[in-house]
Amino acid sequence: MVARAPRKRMYRTMQGRMVDIEKLRAANESVQAVGNMNVNARGDVLGPGGNIVNSKENVIKKYYEQPKGMVSDTPRSKPMPAPKAEPVKTVQKMTPVAAKPKKVEVKTAEPKKEATSKPNTESTDKKGIDAALDGLE
Repeated sequence: MVARAPRKRMYRTMQGRMVDIEKLRAANESVQAVGNMNVNARGDVLGPGGNIVNSKENVIKKYYEQPKGMVSDTPRSKPMPAPKAEPVKTVQKMTPVAAKPKKVEVKTAEPKKEATSKPNTESTDKKGIDAALDGLE
């Protein structure tokens, strides 16, 4: 059996053109990538002037030399000291004091008296609504 050559990934653009993405990546791998990480498209760390300071292989090797988040099999020799608790401050509760309501004088509306000179023939013993409506016409 003969091994097949890897098939190239060709993509059709919206305008109908065929583009080989792998060829495009290989042609531009030394161009500085957009962003604030100072790397090229390949992943090499760049210094001032676009010079390669640290290659991608060295960056990956350094990352995997010291894995993060690995659990240790041996327990710690010294237990961690417990945090010191601050003394609890007691708060003295205040009992509510009932305030005495102030007495407010309420003035009732008195009906207007006409300033006419004719004598009032009706009785003056009117109360309530009749007394209030007496001056209105």
